[in-house]
Amino acid sequence: MNRRDFLKAAGLAATSLVIPGCAAKSKLHPACRGKRLNFVFMLIDDMGFKDAGCYGSTFYETPNIDSLAAEGMRFTNAYAACPVCSPTRASILTGKYPARINLTDWIPGRQAHGPRPDEKLIGPRFSQQMQLKELTLAEAFKDAGYATCFIGKWHLGDEMYYPEYQGFDKNIAGISYGWPVGGYFSPYKNPKIKDGPQGEYLTDRLTDEALEFLARNKDKPFLLYLSHYAVHTPLQSKKELTEKYQHKVAEMPPPKGPRFLPEGRKEARQVQDHAVYAGMVQSTDESLGRITKKLKDLGLADNTAVIFMSDNGGLSTAEGSPTSNLPLRAGKGWLYEGGIREPMIIKWPGRAKLGTVCHEPVISNDFYPTMLEMAGLPLRPTQHVDGLSLVPLLTGAAKLYRDALYWHYPHYSNQGGSPAAAIRSGDYKLIEFYEDNRVELYNLKDDIGEKNNLAEKMPEKTAQLRKMLHMWHESVNARMPEPNPNYQPEERKRL
Repeated sequence: MNRRDFLKAAGLAATSLVIPGCAAKSKLHPACRGKRLNFVFMLIDDMGFKDAGCYGSTFYETPNIDSLAAEGMRFTNAYAACPVCSPTRASILTGKYPARINLTDWIPGRQAHGPRPDEKLIGPRFSQQMQLKELTLAEAFKDAGYATCFIGKWHLGDEMYYPEYQGFDKNIAGISYGWPVGGYFSPYKNPKIKDGPQGEYLTDRLTDEALEFLARNKDKPFLLYLSHYAVHTPLQSKKELTEKYQHKVAEMPPPKGPRFLPEGRKEARQVQDHAVYAGMVQSTDESLGRITKKLKDLGLADNTAVIFMSDNGGLSTAEGSPTSNLPLRAGKGWLYEGGIREPMIIKWPGRAKLGTVCHEPVISNDFYPTMLEMAGLPLRPTQHVDGLSLVPLLTGAAKLYRDALYWHYPHYSNQGGSPAAAIRSGDYKLIEFYEDNRVELYNLKDDIGEKNNLAEKMPEKTAQLRKMLHMWHESVNARMPEPNPNYQPEERKRL
């Protein structure tokens, strides 16, 4: 018997047991009453914290995201495990920090072809795939008898590491690339999805595939993982939506204030007014609306949890600025709040109170144990070692018992970010930059925009958090960058 067959047999055996401490008619554990909870997990690419109406946007129109928030729990301090995509995606599926599995940058990474002369450090070599030895979230659900389907962006390794080898029964459009190689309009040039009619829009097509999966699996427990390529570049929206937002922009007053942020060598957008990007956001919102309507039509809405999340902050600095994350600082590729704080909503019918807001800091590693406990399945603590179940928060608790959240990004980003690490403990967040070992300390409760560096004013707190961060580095065997022997400072000044 091979490893996967053994795990499957063990998982099926486990699901036949009553969960310890679970009453026969417990509302907490659907598995114990014979009707298991279904899951729709929707992951958006590059969607910023402020890119939905329920998170403060007055430009983008997101009625379905807003409705989901009104029917579930909206998190205001939810974090991606990394400011770029591949590591965060791996953290969701493994329940581990990216540093622990040595997958710390987007694949293949900015320095894939060697260090650049304008970059002072050389990032450590990192894994170019999510390893098969990890027992993924999808495998845990598949072992328990769930139908599992992955649709959309994968970006976690080459073909032998695709979703179908990581616990998903079906893989639609999931390949090694982190963007739609053929663009958002058919033909898609994607071997894992057939081209549609000329001009078909990818976000709509992926939603069509999701609806078909729901219809085919309505009579069995399922995990649908819909991972949209949107709103990642290339910026392409449907014509009618672009025109709609162009008219909206024309009616807006001109922006006030400076057009430059220190994080970018180019102008950074101070307001949300990009018509094409807005159309892409609306298409993702419409996708969610179609999914939730299908669940209702199939009679599944009351027994299906819907989870909504983004993989990193909105694109808003040196690589481009289609959106604004203000009042958060910076965006994708940075360890400031704009790069890692995300929109996140969990709807758990009958359990999470309608329209509640949670301010407790949580992170993408937490989804694995959370979803297992929501489903009434046995936890796998040796796998999701860096995640905590959010069930206590969803069912009324005010806090989790966790000392801190951590980030390790020892790479340069395409958006201008430099190698750094960060820790958040309570209201305080410390960032350590590897180029010069400087630290910045912020009180996020009082200074969400990270404008007032308290490192010199609060040396004891700075030292405490720095020590905690270094101890964490050791515990996860975090790989560090090294000096670039061919560094040419004049090249950096010239850019």
